[in-house]
Amino acid sequence: MNPAILEIGPLAIPVWTLVLGLGMFAYLNSAAVLVYVERRVAAFIQNRVGPNRVGPFGLLQPIADVLKLLLKEDVTPTHGYKTLHAIAPMIPVVTALLSVAVIPFGAGLYVTDINAGVLYILAVASLGVYGVTLAGWASNSKYSLLGGLRAAAQMISYELPMGMAVASVVLMAGSLSLVDIAESQSMWWNAFLNPLGAIIFIICAFAESNRTPFDLVEAEQELVGGFHTEYSSMKFGMFFLAEYMHVFIGSILITTFFFGSYHLPFADLWLPEMNSVLKGFLDVGVFSAKVSFFCFLFIWVRWTIPRFKYTQVMKLGWARLLPLSILNFMVIAAIMFFFS
Repeated sequence: MNPAILEIGPLAIPVWTLVLGLGMFAYLNSAAVLVYVERRVAAFIQNRVGPNRVGPFGLLQPIADVLKLLLKEDVTPTHGYKTLHAIAPMIPVVTALLSVAVIPFGAGLYVTDINAGVLYILAVASLGVYGVTLAGWASNSKYSLLGGLRAAAQMISYELPMGMAVASVVLMAGSLSLVDIAESQSMWWNAFLNPLGAIIFIICAFAESNRTPFDLVEAEQELVGGFHTEYSSMKFGMFFLAEYMHVFIGSILITTFFFGSYHLPFADLWLPEMNSVLKGFLDVGVFSAKVSFFCFLFIWVRWTIPRFKYTQVMKLGWARLLPLSILNFMVIAAIMFFFS
């Protein structure tokens, strides 16, 4: 049997297709898994039990939540902008789905490899702000509008230092392709060579996903619920889905840009030779383990660090991270120029 072909009865499935398909299936279901994991981790941190009623160990709780949202009444504000109110929740979900197209899950395991993959990721990520801003404006509610404006200001503020951190990675790899960036870390991870860029990118990933301590966009104590105050049923569910999908894609990007993607440290020196099938599953396993760790980090931080004030969020972005990211880029450029 060809080691790159999996034969199931009369079917002959290329292993790469199977592994990539499983990866995409896991990505699409990441939100449901993360909801359950977050509830479990939150319960552990707060010394509670967590979900334990629906299914064994509460494993069917995400399905129950989806059914509840599907059966709830879909309410649209009478004086709101109905068309934009309906379109807004789709935008962050679509942008999260589009982002995965250029991510390498392993050697040769990606949907497509374009020579401007980094620009594609940054362009798609920047579109997410439109969904939140339109949701706040179309709801015709003061609380929702304030949440939408906060989202726009916060995302624009943190996209700049994030872009500079990514630019330093592109400079080191010498390519805008995410596949080339992943391959450039086969020996040394960028987190070792560019630690300041890694820290800046991780902080910006938290801010871009509107997660605690950067959840000023939907602060319940101040804005009732922020941009999704006037949303119910599956429209609210789509915002909920988008938040967890952005946590997942944020973890993927942290892993890809700074933590070696599917590579283990110095793998070329100690990892034995293996056939393509085993290598493919090992790559996906390593990549999944790293992404899972950073998803856990997102959850851990949420239940550990209190929310910032809005002035602190803006000051951190503009007065701290942006100058640091520019300085970091200049230092790396100078080192590469003089010591390459």
